[in-house]
Amino acid sequence: MTHPLHDYVAKQLAEKLKHHSVVVWYDTRNEFGSFVGELCAGELILSAPLPISVAGTNCLLSSFVGSTFELRSMVEPLVGGDQPARLVIYLPGVTRDHRGSVLMELEKASTTWEPQLKQFARNVLLQKYTLGVVDEMLPHDRQASYEDLARAISGDSGGEGPSILKAIFHEARNSDALLLAWLAADTRDQEIESKAATDELLKLIRARLGLEVPHEGPLSKVRAVTLRYLLASEFRLDLACDPPVSLASVPTPPNKAAEGAVRDLARFLREQHPEAYAQLADAVEAELKLKDAQLPAASLGSIDTFRFEERALLRHASELIAKGDHEMALEVVRGREHSFWRDRDVGRKAQWEACRLMAELGQVTGEVTAEIAQMSGSASAWLEAYTREDGWYRLDQAQRRLEAWLVKLDEEPDERAIGLVRRAYEDVAHTMAQGFSTALAKAGWELEGTLHQTRVFSEVVTPRPRPVAYFLVDAMRFEMGRELEGRLPRTSEVLVQAAVGSLPSITPVGMAALMPGASSSFSVVEQGGKLGARIDDSFLPGLSERKKLAAARVPKLVDFTLDELLSVPASKLAKKLDQAQVVVVRSQEIDHAGENQFGYQARQIMDGVIDNLARGIRKLAAAGIEHAVVSADHGHLFFATDRDESMRTDAPGGNTVDLHRRCWVGRGGATPPGSVRVAASALGYESDLEFVFPAGAGVFRAGGGLAFYHGGPSLQELVVPVLTIRTKLQPSIPPPSQAGLKVSNAPTEVTNRIFSIGVKFEEQIQAGKASVGGLAIKPVLLSEGKEVGTAGMVVGAELDPDTKTLVVPAGEAVTVALILNESPASLRIVILDPATDAELYRSPKEIPVRLGVE
Repeated sequence: MTHPLHDYVAKQLAEKLKHHSVVVWYDTRNEFGSFVGELCAGELILSAPLPISVAGTNCLLSSFVGSTFELRSMVEPLVGGDQPARLVIYLPGVTRDHRGSVLMELEKASTTWEPQLKQFARNVLLQKYTLGVVDEMLPHDRQASYEDLARAISGDSGGEGPSILKAIFHEARNSDALLLAWLAADTRDQEIESKAATDELLKLIRARLGLEVPHEGPLSKVRAVTLRYLLASEFRLDLACDPPVSLASVPTPPNKAAEGAVRDLARFLREQHPEAYAQLADAVEAELKLKDAQLPAASLGSIDTFRFEERALLRHASELIAKGDHEMALEVVRGREHSFWRDRDVGRKAQWEACRLMAELGQVTGEVTAEIAQMSGSASAWLEAYTREDGWYRLDQAQRRLEAWLVKLDEEPDERAIGLVRRAYEDVAHTMAQGFSTALAKAGWELEGTLHQTRVFSEVVTPRPRPVAYFLVDAMRFEMGRELEGRLPRTSEVLVQAAVGSLPSITPVGMAALMPGASSSFSVVEQGGKLGARIDDSFLPGLSERKKLAAARVPKLVDFTLDELLSVPASKLAKKLDQAQVVVVRSQEIDHAGENQFGYQARQIMDGVIDNLARGIRKLAAAGIEHAVVSADHGHLFFATDRDESMRTDAPGGNTVDLHRRCWVGRGGATPPGSVRVAASALGYESDLEFVFPAGAGVFRAGGGLAFYHGGPSLQELVVPVLTIRTKLQPSIPPPSQAGLKVSNAPTEVTNRIFSIGVKFEEQIQAGKASVGGLAIKPVLLSEGKEVGTAGMVVGAELDPDTKTLVVPAGEAVTVALILNESPASLRIVILDPATDAELYRSPKEIPVRLGVE
């Protein structure tokens, strides 16, 4: 005998037998006896094994008839061999003893099954009816026999006909999906009413949500009442304070099951119908006047049911930052990592990211301030504290990341919070500069046991296997070198060490110190009224003299700017590199931007240089130059543009040879208060020059702005990174198929620094193999071969903050927010394979950039 209930139960049992050859079935309430009788086809049910077929699966059935010991002795021979027989051990009316069961060994070696007949019947009925109808057919407080349930399910009980709602919402896979589709749109209201399915809908609402909605008025009113109940209930359940009075008229869920249903359906509505949810939630928020409710932001819970919650919590996080409670602010930010309202709007997501960066800068500022207060050691101890793995350089890194992010926002973050964080950074930078310069002067301006800039070529570049690339980066401070390390391919071998630069920390001195021969002969001198370095008999006041010296001392040397390297086609690059032994790559972008651009423009360009350096290193590796050394002439100090003019002080006067904001070079004159004077001879130079530096983070009156400068002896200016890199060549493998990568919503023109695209990866079967898991990608913005932007935020996947890469899950769409770092005339969106730099996607044509007046 077969019918829907029998087939369903048989299928469940067959699945158990499929995975476990023996099933010990406890039927405590003796509900399934009739079903077992159907399996036996009229045969007498005994403990002796009986051959049966369960949904096409052949097996043996042994039943409990009074003695579990007899049953065990009967079945043990059947399961004791190497290949135990498929066996169902049925125990009607027996409650399982979890501690002292006679069948314990059998249970542990197989599986136990304790099904509920009524739940099985509900599952079968829900294939035909909606939840409210099923609840009426199977009330929770009424028992029904297997035969009664079988008749009801088979339609022989004279009950209701098939669900009309299921026919109307034929694509809905279950009652929840049906209810959500109705809540999200009114397009089928007329059909529901014309087919008299309103009662069924009301039953479904009552059964699933515990809400009694009167059968009066149009369905639009029923929807409004249901939505108000659903969203207000979720909001109230998540609230950690008394709800506003406007919610008093909204009923509360009657029980825990209804509360769980409210939470589930509200979440499903956001996930499955996001566009509709935003409009519906805004309408309910306005109706209940929640925006004006004056609720404590800290009590808003973990779910942003309504739009006002996201904005209130962002204000709360900013207030915490202003109060100095940075850890609590970070907790608020982390708690909204994947908020519905935050993820929907790139602009809002950017504001939260700015808040996170402010809190992180405030937090590390507090940590460094506390450590500096305890410092009393040598200059070497200051250097170690700054450059160690978790050192103070993180302070400058956090500050750069924040300032680079702020310039990309259309809307300024909380003015008080950002002002206080900036001021705290300026104060600790000033204190750090004073402390280190004082310790350095006490040490006789020497740092024992530390690599000096003049030895970088002889001790780092010279021992590297040839060919080797030598990147000379103007004004790259130590923290930027650490960041560059994180943006190189994971397969790269990278060593980062600190080198002490040459004073004064200006380009003509620092770049000359990186030249061949500097380790044996180096001085800073005046010649012909110019300041420059001298190596042996060569006077090096500028770039042309340094290039001439390097070419004379290094055979088969090739010289590029970073721009030239990035823009030259691979075929031409190969020709230029033919038989080259040392490839010098020069980058002036950081210093040029800092000296010649407004502060906000400079920081976005500087941040992009790190990505372009990584790109240049990868490009040379692909051309066969695996080894590279990256270093800098000096670092820099960088602050917001609104610093106080009191930071300027008068220059020493006297016989001035050269004057910068952070150093005076000459003879005689006065030593202004808050400054320190050192003779060139004390620095090991064969010269009668003298140098005067501001001891803190102040500057001389020498023109220029108050945002970017260098020349002095602060850790940020004097300590430069030295990266020794080997980028291992990847094996020649074809890139992942482009056919499965789809890019959507690419703009026809770029009008904001932050804009988003959609990326989807469809699984492709290639060479008999299907892609598994997803596709690793690195989205970038390119202009004339140069990287001008990267991924900044992602919805639907995780963005690696160091490498700017992500994995797009197979079959799913993600939203990528791209951040434009520079202001090119046009650009292309390019998606790379991170492992090989192979292009997986390139926008078909140049996209014009029209940012307007900045």
